[in-house]
Amino acid sequence: MPIFSKKLLCYMNAFVLMLSVMGCSQPLLEDVQQAADYTYQIGPGDSVNIFVWGNPELSTSAPVRPDGKITVPLVEELLASGKTPFELARDIEKVLSTYIKSPQVVVMVSGFKGISTQQIRVIGRIGGGSGGSGGSGGSGGVGRYQGKSIPYERGMTLLDVIIQIGLNQYADGNRASVIRDVNGELKPFGVRIDDLIDDTDLSANVLMMPGDILIIPDAYF
Repeated sequence: MPIFSKKLLCYMNAFVLMLSVMGCSQPLLEDVQQAADYTYQIGPGDSVNIFVWGNPELSTSAPVRPDGKITVPLVEELLASGKTPFELARDIEKVLSTYIKSPQVVVMVSGFKGISTQQIRVIGRIGGGSGGSGGSGGSGGVGRYQGKSIPYERGMTLLDVIIQIGLNQYADGNRASVIRDVNGELKPFGVRIDDLIDDTDLSANVLMMPGDILIIPDAYF
């Protein structure tokens, strides 16, 4: 998955400290409704498998470049990022129609990363916890915060995120926060990861949304 840039990590480190001092004004409650029409959009780093019916020589796989474009036989510099597989297939058909009569294209995606607004980004004391895959940079420890981006999945909860990232022994899960876009404004909400993991308090297992930023600060010793 995409790793946070050093500049963004420094910015987020300062933001984590600010939230630690100020605290979050309100908890993130189980009161959101995830969009029923959520559809995955292709993003940089994805791999697309393109099948052109009746033309196996044109069927191929291609990575989506950092600029969001792909290049495949007869189709050069085509923007893929931000499109659904269906939309990309139709765009490829338009280009191929110059060379092939009534082309039929199917696009399948693998290596899911998606666009940033459909990712959940996590920064803080992650990795090194039981049951998780770890964050970028290994198990963490007393050093810098770690950052990781994971693709959003329909119905994803806070627990789903923690299982993927792991939780560091130096994390204070009950002071964690989610930064969420609410009507165009970024707002912080408190979440209770320790209650969820240590006490099996399922009321703390709130729904996550595309574009959420989960921040997990240090524990006080």
